Amino acid sequence: MAILGLATGVVTSLVILCFRLLIDSSLGQIIGDDPDQFEILSIASRVGLIMLGALVLGVLLNRYRPSARRTGVVHVMERLSRHQGYLPLKNAVIQFLGGAIALISGQSGGREGPAIHLGATTASLLGQAAKLPNNSIRTLVGCGTAAAIASSFNTPIAGVIFAMEVVMMEYAIASFIPVIVAAVASTLVTQYFFGAEPAFSMLPLHMHSVLEIPYLILGGILIGCLAAGYIQLIQAFARLSSRLAHRPFWLRIALAGALTAAFATVLPQVMGVGYDTVNQIMLAEISITLLIAIFVGKAITSAAAVGLGMPVGLIGPSLLLGATVGGIFGNALVYWQGADISVGFYVMLGMCAMMGAVLQAPLAALMAVMEMTANTNLILPAMVIIVVATMVTSQVFRQRSVFITTLNTLGLQYPPSPVTLHLQRIGATAIMDRSFVRLPEYIDHQRAMEVLAEKTNWILIDDAQGKVCAVLNPADLAAFIEADKDADEEADGMNGDNFSLLQLPGQRMDVTSISSQATALQVQQALSKSQTEACCITHITAPMIAPVLGIVTQHHIDNYRNVTE
Repeated sequence: MAILGLATGVVTSLVILCFRLLIDSSLGQIIGDDPDQFEILSIASRVGLIMLGALVLGVLLNRYRPSARRTGVVHVMERLSRHQGYLPLKNAVIQFLGGAIALISGQSGGREGPAIHLGATTASLLGQAAKLPNNSIRTLVGCGTAAAIASSFNTPIAGVIFAMEVVMMEYAIASFIPVIVAAVASTLVTQYFFGAEPAFSMLPLHMHSVLEIPYLILGGILIGCLAAGYIQLIQAFARLSSRLAHRPFWLRIALAGALTAAFATVLPQVMGVGYDTVNQIMLAEISITLLIAIFVGKAITSAAAVGLGMPVGLIGPSLLLGATVGGIFGNALVYWQGADISVGFYVMLGMCAMMGAVLQAPLAALMAVMEMTANTNLILPAMVIIVVATMVTSQVFRQRSVFITTLNTLGLQYPPSPVTLHLQRIGATAIMDRSFVRLPEYIDHQRAMEVLAEKTNWILIDDAQGKVCAVLNPADLAAFIEADKDADEEADGMNGDNFSLLQLPGQRMDVTSISSQATALQVQQALSKSQTEACCITHITAPMIAPVLGIVTQHHIDNYRNVTE
């Protein structure tokens, strides 16, 4: 798994590198040297670019079924929950092309969501090609997610935490090593091409006094309220999208583009990812009035883009929204308190607090801001403001992560129950019983004695077609042989020297079968669906050839749960 994690990190970074180069090179042809500065375009150029991109994207996506149009982090989490991490290639291709068109045309969204989808799909396809068990594919999806975040922000630690805290929502020790390897490998490849500089360059700012703690708490309360409102705004547009489901899909994309175009006529800062605007806010180059306008415009346009189905992400917009709130708060404190307050300091704290509250991922937000700024002075104040903002969003307004809220609208419980997660972590081959013998229905006494001498745990009974039809405990066969020694041949059910394993007294278990790639959860689901008591774990070696590797019963599953819990 560590080797596969390494391969996942390298391949994921190359895929995301191609994605970023396609966007940057295209924007370089449209804008110039700085691909983020949509402000230099004329109003007509901005509106035309946005609407052209929205129409092209809408017509392209309108050709596909809704299942093929699902993209981003929510799609990855849904496939993890319902499909054991098997991510289809078609959705990833649509994400690559659709995400690139959206960001090149200045739609209001981030590139991190598409990057996570591309990284997770890359990892899933590698696992499928290697024919890994499903629990291992789930781990590889975590590797791809961590590698994607690490490549996007140059933040390997945040990538690992994000994969565990947001997508997989579990901290399994067995998963840590391959996920860490993937994040490190991806970061090294990214640094080779883009350098090792942090995502945001700033002075080593710090908290001047513990007297600023009340300001941090107040800022956390404010950001928590705004984050809850932002999540509700996204869900409002998602509900609007559901009501428009009977209309052509391109109309929804055109509506999202029209909203962005309308705001972009006076606020070009809402276009694209907006990291250039973040840098300007850090340098206190934007007035409070404009910061308020940017917040309102970016919140509406990015919520519309995500809620109406554009293949863009919302991590980038959440960072920009946090930066604007931090800038407003910092400028207000400077006006009130004087020069001892650093605006850039509160900008960075606002970014991490908004990200933590919107995603309900406080640890990932903390590590992201620390690595993006290479400033350890932010750790203590960031912990304070992130905790307050996250708690206000989750406890006061009862808002869960924006991803989980969206999944709930699809009728999906995420994360699954602890028991479900527990059974998903282990493969069927890890708990199966390999001590068995496979016999035809009719055997003679000599063969029966040989089987009993082998002291196997199970007897698999084949039907006339050579398929396993029942499972027998050898103890029942031993009891029959002992009781049958002096019995009459006809009364015993004898057929010459042979007797039927399906007719002798004993408790025979009905049986089903499942692939060796299955998890313990899938085995339990197969037993429940087929109303059987035993499951044969098979491994397909050729068409129509699937030898049995072992046996799993409900007792094996319960024993695993009891021992590990």
